[in-house]
Amino acid sequence: MLHIHNTLTRQKEIFKPLSPHKIGMYVCGVTVYDYCHLGHGRTYTSVDVIVRYLRFRGYEVNYVRNITDIDDKIIKRANENNEAYEVLTERFTKAMHEDFEALGLTAPNHEPRATDYISQMIEIIQKIIANGHAYVSANGDVYFEVRTFHPYGCLSHHDIEQLESGARVEVSEVKRDPLDFVLWKLAKPGEPSWDSPWGKGRPGWHIECSAMAMDLLGEHFDIHAGGRDLIFPHHENENAQSQAALKTPFVNVWMHAGFLQMDKDKMSKSLGNFITIREILRDHDAEVLRFFLLSSHYRSPLIYTEEALIQARQSLTRFYTALRFLPQAKKSENTTYEKQFIAAMDDDFNTPIAISILFDLAHEIQRMREKDRAHASSLAALLKYLSGIIGILQRDPEMYFQSGTSLDVEKIQQLIASREQARAQKDWAKADKVRDELMSMNVAIEDGVKGTTWKVVK
Repeated sequence: MLHIHNTLTRQKEIFKPLSPHKIGMYVCGVTVYDYCHLGHGRTYTSVDVIVRYLRFRGYEVNYVRNITDIDDKIIKRANENNEAYEVLTERFTKAMHEDFEALGLTAPNHEPRATDYISQMIEIIQKIIANGHAYVSANGDVYFEVRTFHPYGCLSHHDIEQLESGARVEVSEVKRDPLDFVLWKLAKPGEPSWDSPWGKGRPGWHIECSAMAMDLLGEHFDIHAGGRDLIFPHHENENAQSQAALKTPFVNVWMHAGFLQMDKDKMSKSLGNFITIREILRDHDAEVLRFFLLSSHYRSPLIYTEEALIQARQSLTRFYTALRFLPQAKKSENTTYEKQFIAAMDDDFNTPIAISILFDLAHEIQRMREKDRAHASSLAALLKYLSGIIGILQRDPEMYFQSGTSLDVEKIQQLIASREQARAQKDWAKADKVRDELMSMNVAIEDGVKGTTWKVVK
């Protein structure tokens, strides 16, 4: 049985979807004003594995991941660049898609943009006001009145009496209480704006997700996910305003990925200590980065270092070595590894344990390689099958060993052909010279029954 840790209850629970075979899942997406950093990669790779596994378990997953294409950061960056905000957001949306595709992330079923849901946001705000949980302030902005919603704090487990004004919330003279948060803000001169019952303006950040989630998944759905930094105030506010509007439950299971850290601090643009996904992919293979991101449980902190990426490369090399030079075969019916793998993933998507099972399987393949090649091949098919569930080990081994390099592949192949010719002519000195030249390029060659193969060594 699948167990998922629910942030709302702070415990693992048996997962019971609202519909027996269908799951509605919403994930807070990127605010597209800059390139995606590795913290984004950690969150969305974790979500990708969750979606893949739920589908493997037979669920039809309606996966929604939004795009925030209007907010203060976007307006500020567009003004700094002297460009229209639409041009800015389109450029970084394209870049986001490129980065996520490189990481092998499954595309969502729906990718709504906030600016396409303004009317739905206005409708929800009107319901919140009608239900007595929001007010129009003196300056025309609309605020959610936190103290009228008694369950506030249930998701983040904050006692609102102990929240310090100005520490984690925005203080404003026009708010009735420092905890109140904006639902609609009147536009300043020159800012993008939309018509509303309260004047031309734009939505607050939190209301966006409520509108998009309700429209695409319904008023009550199964899973809402995002990074741990969104628990408060974003998800707390989203949960409060949604329930205040509907007077019904909103989300059954809240899931949050742990921080990716640079040294002791979480990686974030606001702290200025971030590295972008595309920066890392200039020097490292994308599958190596994906493996690193899955090496820690999704709820645990993950510390980024160059050494950690080197270790990830070494781990993948062990796996691909086990798969190398074995003929294709039918997946082994040895269910021990498969049962252990599924048990690990059923325990709140525990990828580190699942990967340890894959290592055991790879070791068994190597042990059986000379004893029973047919059995080793069927175990290799099982390894590839199980690994595919979490999105790794799907390349031909030779493609992996030749990846992560900017070397001239055509030149390498020409040198190998030259060495083959020298060996055929028994010109061993020339053959050795070519091998040494390849080694100087960090290219190792291996002679086997199927000819000469090569791989990058670092």
